[in-house]
Amino acid sequence: MASLKEELLESYLIGGQERFYRLAYSYLRDREEALDAVQTAVCRCLERRDSLRDEAALGTWFTRILVNTCMDLLRQRRRVTFVPPEALDAGSYEDPLPEDGALADRVNGLPPEAQTVVKLRFYEDMTLREISEVTGWNLNTVKSRLYAGLKKLRVSLEGVTLE
Repeated sequence: MASLKEELLESYLIGGQERFYRLAYSYLRDREEALDAVQTAVCRCLERRDSLRDEAALGTWFTRILVNTCMDLLRQRRRVTFVPPEALDAGSYEDPLPEDGALADRVNGLPPEAQTVVKLRFYEDMTLREISEVTGWNLNTVKSRLYAGLKKLRVSLEGVTLE
């Protein structure tokens, strides 16, 4: 018989599949790699389910696993490959980025730390405290990286170059 913790974990993983895919895709920009990253993160989550101490922190715990999985894949790849939307197979998962990819491209052009904070804050609607827990960074570090990233985005969208 499954424990309450395992039932909660199973419910969370099944219910959040699309959200997990969106987050992985925002990092990897490749449909297949994003699906692989989610699958790997789910496997790691299930293997390490005993390390989850606080069931209330399930969301941040799993998000940290998923973000780390995506970062591992990016490090292995050592380069980012942008695939035009028309080259993607039509499948059950749609491109989660807006049709005008200018903003998404600019977010992807941010330094990795700022990119992570912006994606978790605005793509996943996480609070700054949750982002701090997911990344392991101090709350003030999260705030400064978010505001620096937003400033760079605003400047780049206005067409002004940073000095």
